[in-house]
Amino acid sequence: MNPIQKIIALIVPVFNEGEGLAVFYQEVKKVLSTLPEYQWQIIFVDDGSEDNSWQVISELSEQHQDVKGLLLSRNFGKEIALTAGVQAVGEEVDAVIFIDADLQHPPELIPQLLAEWQKGFEIVSCIRKDVADYSLFKRMGSKLFYTLMAWFSDIEIIPNNTDYRLLDKTVVSVLCLFTERTRMFRGLIDWMGFHKSYLTFSAPARNTGTQQYSFIKLFRLAINSLTSFSLLPLRITGYIGVFIVLSSGFLLTYMLFTQLLGWMFYTHLAFFVVFNTFLLGILLSGLGLVALYIGHIHTEVVQRPLYIIRKTIGNDKDCI
Repeated sequence: MNPIQKIIALIVPVFNEGEGLAVFYQEVKKVLSTLPEYQWQIIFVDDGSEDNSWQVISELSEQHQDVKGLLLSRNFGKEIALTAGVQAVGEEVDAVIFIDADLQHPPELIPQLLAEWQKGFEIVSCIRKDVADYSLFKRMGSKLFYTLMAWFSDIEIIPNNTDYRLLDKTVVSVLCLFTERTRMFRGLIDWMGFHKSYLTFSAPARNTGTQQYSFIKLFRLAINSLTSFSLLPLRITGYIGVFIVLSSGFLLTYMLFTQLLGWMFYTHLAFFVVFNTFLLGILLSGLGLVALYIGHIHTEVVQRPLYIIRKTIGNDKDCI
């Protein structure tokens, strides 16, 4: 190896995408062949696929020395698959690039990512302008998600920011220090700071495979993101409680005053039953929100492994 070559690792999360992995590798290699000044590692993380994804990864690894593979024991989710890939990177790697295997993250952007990195940026993120096969429902859901995060989050979340990004080895080493079980990579990386640069792209239709995020997974990610990066929902619950206490206190005072003066007469029992039911609804809503945060605490305290690696291929060391 040329001693001046820098080593770049591509981390590719995979879930039921065996049909398109060979095409993905070919397309990536076309781009990487134009960058001989770098040495490359391609780390596929099979997130418990039910198709032939691991078989294809194994074949690619046998045919190409730059391919490594991790097979997780089950489907842990994309965020954890990315974590497994990051923690499998060796100390010799100078930067990592997250890229999806469905070719919705155009490999043609890799030279631009590296160009920004060479300028001194430690994080280079790709912002999606449009997606060819997104339904109207998913577009609206994505817009709503980023709007809520902009309102509630304690950090700045860039709309339509994606996992397609380059991280300098300094960022990678810090990222490996994070211990939380419930994580959203985009939020964690934005929270970290460092010098950032942004590129934009239009995502083509998926090459093959299934969408890694179903509606339920997207909803769960949105809730986790909101409760992981903001205390504002808890504060809002407190503000509502204070408002109800003040308004109900004022209302009760007004009712008592007008009743004593004979200006008005109320059906007290009916009024208080309705009002107390309303207060009970607010209380239950607040308790439900607090339960989400307690759930996060429980997840962190249990200290289970983030993931379990069933098999590795192409690695010269065990992965953490």
